[in-house]
Amino acid sequence: MREHPSVILEHSGFCAVIEPDRFVPGSYQLVVDGTPQSHVDVDDPTHLFFEYIQRMGSVIDLIGMPGQPITAVHLGAGALTLPRYIHATRPGSRQQVIELESRLVDLVRETIPLPRDAQIRIRYGDAREALGRLPAGLRGTVDLVVADIFSGSRTPAHVTSVEFYREAAALLSPAGIVLVNVADGPPLRFARAQAATVAAVLPHAIAMAEVGVLKGRRFGNIVLAASAAELPTEWLPRLLATGPHPAKLVVGDEFAEFIRPASVVTNATAVASPLPARSYFATKPRE
Repeated sequence: MREHPSVILEHSGFCAVIEPDRFVPGSYQLVVDGTPQSHVDVDDPTHLFFEYIQRMGSVIDLIGMPGQPITAVHLGAGALTLPRYIHATRPGSRQQVIELESRLVDLVRETIPLPRDAQIRIRYGDAREALGRLPAGLRGTVDLVVADIFSGSRTPAHVTSVEFYREAAALLSPAGIVLVNVADGPPLRFARAQAATVAAVLPHAIAMAEVGVLKGRRFGNIVLAASAAELPTEWLPRLLATGPHPAKLVVGDEFAEFIRPASVVTNATAVASPLPARSYFATKPRE
């Protein structure tokens, strides 16, 4: 039996594998160090499989007019799920992707090629260091910055601080949005601190997650969205409630209460995200 395409990553030493999805024909899953990181439906790039990615997609859909091209910067490549989604839903968008592991990108591009007409530029290097090397013309013009940075199953400490988020926010247009994927479990200390830190840079901030995660019942992903301008959140509650597991939008006074116990993270106090139990990533048959 032929093994799935894989590679040992240069910087982390983790093994990255691309596996076909047994349940969705024409789809693939990227697994790094045993952690499912991305899912791509080649036949339909608008099909976002992971719930937290669906929530990010819901926010992206609210930027500007439907179908309007945007300028986006992605910190962390994975299998390039969101760049593919933006290309499919907003043709003509200009996108920059920063990824530390060049072997990962090579594996993804060889196994799940990008559309030939996609304007997606890949840059290699540490996400924080590479922010300063982006073209000067991007500063103040970017509609979307996505921070989905993981080494295996953890977000490195140096991309969790207020100094880091200030560098990312400097790219944004006046109405630009930062989207952050945060992984955490009970009692959500890391997620609350990340929410407080993002809100210290961009005052209009919200959080989205499955209700059980927000109530501290289990480990999961919390999506943060923040902007210098008021966020267009009118349609989000309805979109998030469609499932498959209804999610909650935390905004306004409820967001303030969510971050109340937390302190803003600085370079001096930053720590990596918590390590989840391996059982969290167990694959269960779908009904």
